[in-house]
This record gives sequence, structure tokens and C-alpha cells, in this order.
Amino acid sequence: MYLDAEKKQEIFAKHGKSNTDTGSSEGQIALFSYRISHLTEHLKLNRKDYSTERSLGILVGKRRRLLNYLKDRDIERYRAIIKELGLRK
Repeated sequence: MYLDAEKKQEIFAKHGKSNTDTGSSEGQIALFSYRISHLTEHLKLNRKDYSTERSLGILVGKRRRLLNYLKDRDIERYRAIIKELGLRK
């Protein structure tokens, strides 16, 4: 599996406060970004996988809502996570 417990802990340790801090916005945004990149690569090979395409759209929307929440609450944390993950804006 592409996303096991060890990989999740690594993502949360790098972007959250600790590896068990799964509720922080930064950690969730990083996890969604990892999943989005994986699904994007899958769709490059499987163009007609429409259920995965729908899931990708849902994940992008979730990440966008979390980014908007973070931008409204703390602009510095928003700018830091955008720069760290290499997202646009």
C-alpha cells in the first residue's frame, strides 16, 4: 500500500507538531497533498478511472477548504505551509 502507518507518522512529524498530532491543519494539508500527488500519477496511467478522478476532486476540495481556514485564522502558518509544500500562491 502506498500510504501505511509509518508514512503517515513521517508526514505528521514533518509538518505537524508531532507524529501523533493528526488534527493540525498543516499535517492534514500535507497528507492530502501526498494523496493528491499519488492519485494524479495513477490517473496519468489510467485515464478512464472515473471513480479515482472523482476522489481526486473531493481531496482537492478538502485541501482547499483547509487552506482557506488556515488563511483566515493565521496567515503566517498558511504562507509557511504553502512554501513548504510548493503549492501555488
